[in-house]
Amino acid sequence: MKRKKWYGGIFSVLLIFSVILAGCSSSTGGNSDSKDKVTLDIFQFKVEFKSQFETLAKQYEKENPDVKIKVSTVGGGNDYKSAITAKFASGEEPAVFNIGGPVDVEQYKDRLTDLKDTKAAAAALDGTLDGVEEDGQVLGLPFNQEGYGLIYNKRIFKEAGINPDEITSYEALEAAVKKMDSQKDKLKIDAVFAYPVKEKWVTGNHLSNVFLSPEFDGNVLEASKAPTVKFTDGDKFKQMVDIQNEYSVQPTASLDYSQQVEELFSLEKVAIIQQGNWVYNTVYDMDPELAEKGIGIIPIPNGDSAGMPVGVPNYWAVNKKSDEKVQEEAKKFLDWMYTSEEGKKAVLEDFKFIPAYEGYDVEKIADPISKEIYKYSQEGNTIGWVFNGYPVGWNDDLGASVQKYVTGKLTWEEFVQQNIENWEKIHSK
Repeated sequence: MKRKKWYGGIFSVLLIFSVILAGCSSSTGGNSDSKDKVTLDIFQFKVEFKSQFETLAKQYEKENPDVKIKVSTVGGGNDYKSAITAKFASGEEPAVFNIGGPVDVEQYKDRLTDLKDTKAAAAALDGTLDGVEEDGQVLGLPFNQEGYGLIYNKRIFKEAGINPDEITSYEALEAAVKKMDSQKDKLKIDAVFAYPVKEKWVTGNHLSNVFLSPEFDGNVLEASKAPTVKFTDGDKFKQMVDIQNEYSVQPTASLDYSQQVEELFSLEKVAIIQQGNWVYNTVYDMDPELAEKGIGIIPIPNGDSAGMPVGVPNYWAVNKKSDEKVQEEAKKFLDWMYTSEEGKKAVLEDFKFIPAYEGYDVEKIADPISKEIYKYSQEGNTIGWVFNGYPVGWNDDLGASVQKYVTGKLTWEEFVQQNIENWEKIHSK
């Protein structure tokens, strides 16, 4: 984060006083130009839209001349978590910051303003607030949505005589996979799948989520509080691991994300990959025409059912230790960003987000995969991202045990028992 500048000379005392008023959590905001001016310090993690977000903030300032918005951006992941923790410890607390879900809600609960009365909260799509709802309160507003499933090559499916709309069960998927496998030479593919078991998040987070989500009613908060996991749909989980592993480019245990997306799928050497809308730009860089017209996405089937796993990667939180006037202005800004026509245009066209809110023109969403995911969300045909509620480190261990399973070092029964015991052990700490 950029530290506030400290100036010497005759104006130093006045300027320091101004900065403290604007940035400290206990201040009402303001500066020397007007005692009524409110300054919003926003501390955010998403580097990918830094400049676009800053541009939108300037637009809001023009429409609201009594508001000054100061945006600080720190890289995502651990960099942001460490930086926001240090920021709070320093006493220079931002008015708006980011949280990731139930774990952060618990950690920062004493700083989280209830946002249930905002327009944005009212417009949030079903399920997008699950990670931040507690005791009737809404403690964050979703950034956007991401979704994942089985991304497929339309040309290969068509040449193989397969209608993706009919793949709504495991049985239908299995028939389609075997049909393509029998035509590999004709279709000019190396295999049906590219299954990157080396990437533990693909199996430990995303695939497991499809089969564990029903245990917790798709609710990430339920998952985060659960003392155990039962693998109720463990046999169906095994089916999806097995089919992807058996009909994949080998060896899957050493296949990584780059090989999967760039070397195999983007070059049309495989028909299907388990991934999400985040691969679009990579595919586009490799083959723009394929990205724009040649790929689609379907849900990963769980037996006879199939919902699209859609989740929120991060949320906006408003610091309740800030002055009340600052809190109210923060709510107004977030409402404007997600519900005004100017804000919605930026969300779609500049940020290139999949909206987490109602009232957006799906045709203006940036890419075909994201459009499909948003349609599933609008229809409510989704499953939650409960993997954000797994005990800390459990998903990584789960991914490692999938590697052992596909290489014959664990039976499936051992796999299930080992991961149940590990969940309980971590949860009890």
